[in-house]
Formats: sequence, structure tokens, C-alpha cells
Amino acid sequence: MHTAILTFEGFNELDSLIALGLLRRIQRPGWRVTLATPTPQVRSMNGVVMEGQSTLEEASQADAVIVGSGLLTRQVVADAALMARLQLDPARQLIGAQCSGALVLAKLGLLQGVAACTDLTTKPWVQEAGVSVLDQPFFARGNVATAGGCLAAQYLATWVIARTEGVEAAAQAMHYVAPVGEKDEYVARALRNVSPCLA
Repeated sequence: MHTAILTFEGFNELDSLIALGLLRRIQRPGWRVTLATPTPQVRSMNGVVMEGQSTLEEASQADAVIVGSGLLTRQVVADAALMARLQLDPARQLIGAQCSGALVLAKLGLLQGVAACTDLTTKPWVQEAGVSVLDQPFFARGNVATAGGCLAAQYLATWVIARTEGVEAAAQAMHYVAPVGEKDEYVARALRNVSPCLA
């Protein structure tokens, strides 16, 4: 089971790394989570340089893909050569997008007839792409999910774990990372947002 988190130049650290940290809570043989980058290194919106762990081509073959957001997402979707490297298919993959990552899914035609969640800054651009935007942190239909707001990355990770390992595994992963004294509250909120989209 390989989950690739697409991480482009100008990426938002919270989006990519919260999902990475939560997904890595699953400890079983064959469970792999990588930051998939278009180049060997990418620089975040705050100047943090990260090395990629897999390529976009490897991400296109992954079992699950989460598209992170960043300051340069509109440039990413305008780059035909870069977008051509992404061969995502919800018939064989779980596909999620965080905030402006919804623009990538829209460009790939994966949000046709599906409403999306995104951040407030990106909302008008997603609407311009012909996608209806929901005023909520998470939504999924079938194998395509979107989340809005940096800290909603936890819901994308919870969704991937619940879909592949079960709700109990997702609850345990969230419980592990939640603040002491608030663990039950965090788990309940995550499941409240994700569970309606699991059916």
C-alpha cells in the first residue's frame, strides 16, 4: 500500500507533513508513505527545502494520492508538461486534495459533477474551474476527496486510513497524534467529518 503526497515547489508544510505524519502511524509490512515531488528537491512557501521520496510517475501508480497545496498551484496547473506527468485514476486509486490541490484535480477532470472543499483564498479559482465549493472542511464521493483549511489535512489522512485499514485503525492513528487531554474529542471530530463519506 503506497500513498504518495504530491508536494510541489512553494508547498504548504502543514498540508504535506500533517498527512505524512498521520499516515505513517500505520505500522504494517508493505505500508509506504512518500512525498512525491516533480524535482529532487522542492522549497516550501516558508523556505523549507525538502527532498522528494518518490516521483510524480511513481505517484501515478500509487494506491492513494494526496495532492498538497501551496503558493504556486496555479502555476502548476498551467504547466502542461508537469500536468502530463500525472496519470491519476479514481477507478484504481484513492485520490484526495488539500486546499489549492483541488485545482489540480479540477484540471485533471476528476471533479466533474463532484463538489469540493478548499481554502478561502483558492475558493474563487476552484469555482472558476466550474467546481461547486462546499463550506465545510472535508468531503468525499467515491474514491475522490477534498479538504479545505491547512489543519483539515488530518481528515484526508483519516479518510485514507479508514478506507484502506478500517475505521478503528484511523481512530487509533488520530488518537496517537491528538493533544493530551483532548484525544477523544479529536478522534470524534475526525470521524464525524469522515464517516459520512465512507459509505
